[in-house]
Amino acid sequence: MDKARTGERADYGPQQFPDRLGFALWQFERALAKGLIPPADIGGRRWSAAVVEETAARAKEILAAIGGLPDMGAVRASELLEERFGTPVAPEVLIELDRLGLVKCVGEYKGHPLYDGQALEHFTDQAALEKAKHSGRLLTRTEAAKHLGIRDCDFDHLTKAAWLQPTTRVHSGWQRRRDIPCVALYRLGDLELLLAHPAIDWDEIRATPKGRPSPLARLAPPPPESDLKPPVSETLDSASTPGRDH
Repeated sequence: MDKARTGERADYGPQQFPDRLGFALWQFERALAKGLIPPADIGGRRWSAAVVEETAARAKEILAAIGGLPDMGAVRASELLEERFGTPVAPEVLIELDRLGLVKCVGEYKGHPLYDGQALEHFTDQAALEKAKHSGRLLTRTEAAKHLGIRDCDFDHLTKAAWLQPTTRVHSGWQRRRDIPCVALYRLGDLELLLAHPAIDWDEIRATPKGRPSPLARLAPPPPESDLKPPVSETLDSASTPGRDH
């Protein structure tokens, strides 16, 4: 009998296939990326009915393997962690969890990072979360200089010599969303690493009177193998600086 008459499909596209399985699109895409669903066998874009039916027979097994949470942005992920652990979690903490390899950034959506839903689903280490909340706290330039106990000009020499770099950038309160984020934010863990570094005499720097040249003006860049040069991360999916809109 003609398949069109019986309602059977000869092949399935990337919309019909997940519908046949009863999967959300993110579930289908994750299963496909993990090799749990075979690649398209018709023209590289569609799946034959035989492949679809074989996959449908394994639907429960596939669902168990891909987990129950989609990949998500920092704000949604932080809300999930807040509910789970009963403690405030700022979106910036996801940058630190990614840095620690605990919840990796796996992509982006409209320029904002997406974090691994499976890793979030299985993350239960409160001690690691508290560590990430502390070390991953982000400070503005002014806040970072205050934490170090130095002048703004001293701080500028640290960044110019590449001893300190921003972890991320966010929009200021007056910027439009489509503008490039202009507010640099610095990781607390990096500041504490600097404070413990023997190459910098913090007492001398703090004792330098206002209006006098900074002792850091003669600071050479750190050696290539130094861990004092963190890479600039993805911008947070937040409208402005931490502690103001989170």
